[in-house]
Amino acid sequence: MLKTIPDGVYPTMVTPYTEDNKIDYVALKQLIDWYAERRVAGLFAICQSSEIFFLSFEEKLEILKFIMANKPAEMKIVASGHTADDLDTQIREARAYIECGIDAYVFISNRFAKQDENDDVFYRNMMSVIDALPQDTMYGIYECPYPYKRLLSPKLIAKMANSGKFAFLKDTCCNLEQIKDKLAATKGTNFKIYNANAALLYDSLIAGCAGYSGVMANFHPEIYAELCDCYKTNPEKAQILSDFVGFASVCECQVYPINAKYYISLDGVKINKFSRSRNINDFPPNRQKEIEQLYGFTKYFKKNMEIK
Repeated sequence: MLKTIPDGVYPTMVTPYTEDNKIDYVALKQLIDWYAERRVAGLFAICQSSEIFFLSFEEKLEILKFIMANKPAEMKIVASGHTADDLDTQIREARAYIECGIDAYVFISNRFAKQDENDDVFYRNMMSVIDALPQDTMYGIYECPYPYKRLLSPKLIAKMANSGKFAFLKDTCCNLEQIKDKLAATKGTNFKIYNANAALLYDSLIAGCAGYSGVMANFHPEIYAELCDCYKTNPEKAQILSDFVGFASVCECQVYPINAKYYISLDGVKINKFSRSRNINDFPPNRQKEIEQLYGFTKYFKKNMEIK
């Protein structure tokens, strides 16, 4: 495995389904190609956007094996699938995912302790799982909002960064000052932070974040890639890109991931809107029209900003 992952954009992959609620592998292959054509650094597979709490272990493993077999050679894959409650199952399942040849395995922070348990319980359980896994594995940690959001303190992040076991955090605090505190806590280490919040991305990149890993990379990842590429050299352009992605990200409050699948379908991928985690009836024609308008305006914006 790598010692680190490249900076840049890591979309949180959605899962395509057939009309009879099976994994749609034809659409999944098109989806992998769609991401690859849009300048992403890698993919975050079997994650919350993939509806992992609504997939069986067997489905998650099969999806990951398919991704690894069909991705471009240079594309980095980090993956989670970390949903089990008991530690023994977490260890068994993590081993299976790691054996697929992924570049990093991503733990979900709320899986190691209950909401009312402290950081000592969290850290003890996490390290017991790591000690039972292959020692050459690179790990990330994700502050997943479901079933509850467990944000990591700067003190805890520093401890993890200095342990030599962790390479990155997918941060979901949505608070620039907290992100800066986490960055300060990991200064001098190789630990990276990838921001999941679109509105704060530009400011967080300036502060030292390594890139973006959020749901909006399922709409226009190439714009996020452009922002990550130009924020140091062209701040005027970066600010315009930041304004666009920040405002566009209000559609996160719509019916995600159904709306993301619909957007992707407008861009030529034969993926239907079905979701296991959301009701398709909550995505009526007016909501669909909003996504069509976002798609149309994104094309206009990209043309004027000379983004491919």
